[in-house]
Amino acid sequence: MEFFVAAQAFAEHLQHVRRLSPATVRAYRADLRDLGDSIGHRDVQDVDLEALRNWLWRATQRGDARSTLARRAAAARSFFNWAQDEGLIPHDPSLRLIAPKRGRTLPTVASHDAMTALLDARRDAAAGGDPVALRDHAILELLYGAGIRVSELCGLDLDDLDLDRGTARVLGKGSKERVVPFGIPARTAVGAFLTRGRPVFAARADIVPAAVFLGARGGRIGPRTVYTVVADALGPFVGADTVGPHALRHTAATHLLDGGADLRAVQEILGHASLGTTQIYTHVSAERLTATYRLAHPRA
Repeated sequence: MEFFVAAQAFAEHLQHVRRLSPATVRAYRADLRDLGDSIGHRDVQDVDLEALRNWLWRATQRGDARSTLARRAAAARSFFNWAQDEGLIPHDPSLRLIAPKRGRTLPTVASHDAMTALLDARRDAAAGGDPVALRDHAILELLYGAGIRVSELCGLDLDDLDLDRGTARVLGKGSKERVVPFGIPARTAVGAFLTRGRPVFAARADIVPAAVFLGARGGRIGPRTVYTVVADALGPFVGADTVGPHALRHTAATHLLDGGADLRAVQEILGHASLGTTQIYTHVSAERLTATYRLAHPRA
């Protein structure tokens, strides 16, 4: 089977069988497209280890980051493992493919004081009843209060919310459903938006979706809009121009651990399949503790 044809079949397998998120499938497609551009039009069984090594070497020469090289090598290994299982190739050429290990970088996290100042300012701005201000305040409170992903927030429907209990039912990676709690400030902000803000957006649409959060034309809000909301609100507090919704998820997880939450409880809230993914936040908390010690202790 020609490589590009096999890569397309693999992408469909990821989407329909493994049920990976659209963003993950797009990433696999992009990595395999880059590999296809490197090896040219050839049959998948003609791709050998040398071709894979040349592909990664060319990526190194053009300055791709170590994390990008590691991700592309992982994509290649996953693809060829699938191709062997499907009987497309007799042997997996990627078994001895080595890529640089990913460099571990700690996520951007806002301080407790910064989050308090940010959310208080957005609450005050929403007090006037402007529908956009009400929506944006609710978005920020819910992203931070529940620690959910931007895709999970955009996918929220009205039936998924229980404001009396302060919970939301979200659909995470791999179509895994979980129920997450959120606090009184988020309940108040979301309730105010549903009562006074959402009807204004809904009036602009011919067919109103069941979504909790709506965009300017009354349709379901998209990740780009949420990214802009978070970047405009959070960027000045953390000194970063490219900060996005995931920074609020990082911040929520770190503040939970700082407050004494159990690591496995945080894993459940975030919807991480592996505890190892959640453990990055213990490093964040440790670094914050070390920084505080060095500033405060006379013999630090």
